[in-house]
Amino acid sequence: MSGVTDLPFRRLIRALSGDCSPLFVSEFLSAGSSVFLTPANLKAARFDKEEEPFCIQLFGHNAERLASAALQVQELGAASVELNAGCPAPKVAKKGSGAGLLKDLPNLAKILRAMKASIKVPLFLKCRLGWDENSICVNEVLEIAEGEGVEQLTVHGRTKEQGYKGLANWNIIGEIAAKAKIPVIGNGDINSMEKALNAIENYGVKGVAIGRAALHNPWIFNPSAKIDVRGAVLRFNELMMQDGFRPMQALGRLKQLCARLCSGAPDFRLKILRCQNHDEFLDNWANLSESAFSLP
Repeated sequence: MSGVTDLPFRRLIRALSGDCSPLFVSEFLSAGSSVFLTPANLKAARFDKEEEPFCIQLFGHNAERLASAALQVQELGAASVELNAGCPAPKVAKKGSGAGLLKDLPNLAKILRAMKASIKVPLFLKCRLGWDENSICVNEVLEIAEGEGVEQLTVHGRTKEQGYKGLANWNIIGEIAAKAKIPVIGNGDINSMEKALNAIENYGVKGVAIGRAALHNPWIFNPSAKIDVRGAVLRFNELMMQDGFRPMQALGRLKQLCARLCSGAPDFRLKILRCQNHDEFLDNWANLSESAFSLP
């Protein structure tokens, strides 16, 4: 998730996951310009040895540039490369990238062919069901993926037009998993270990992908964890400072996390969101009441 699953946040998740070892995927990196390894992309592509095997996700709509980017992240040590054909953000999809590729399946096939030819590590694909309810194309996407040598398909059970509204359609995900010759990973509405196990058992997927739910509950991978919201947020702040974040940069990320963790205490949540600087946030956070914690 862009602006979320960077190195400090993944380090926090790892620290809170106990004996569980989730497989991590980078923020998605743009392959839209002629120069791929910009300072921003180099920063987003970093990972710890403890995260191996690490997957780096790319987005774009130009086959040549994506093939070159895939080779470059392979050289950075990625154990696998994933193409994003699922992002619904207008600034991405309207340019033919992310979920925009679902409106141009010939180009999707061209991109996958070029990327596959440029790398030796496995090529993965993440997609949605289609652009909208009248253009469900995930079956065609599966055929293309298998034909072009993709080794894993992650399916988000919503259309581009749905964004993150409504419920993910796990029946369609299950149909895709049943006919696929490659592993299918299910994505959408998995916010507990129980739902993850249910999805694997009842829909035939080989695993589940968890994104936004980790923002609402960073302990999601460790059901037996002792929940310490105060300590986790302070640890996240510490990890960002160690990674070179400026105080105001860290403030935005802290608000993003705490707005979700404190959704059950609207007055305190509003106070946190109104903090004007990093020190003010830390002062308010020190006065956090246990009753403000709100996990799903």
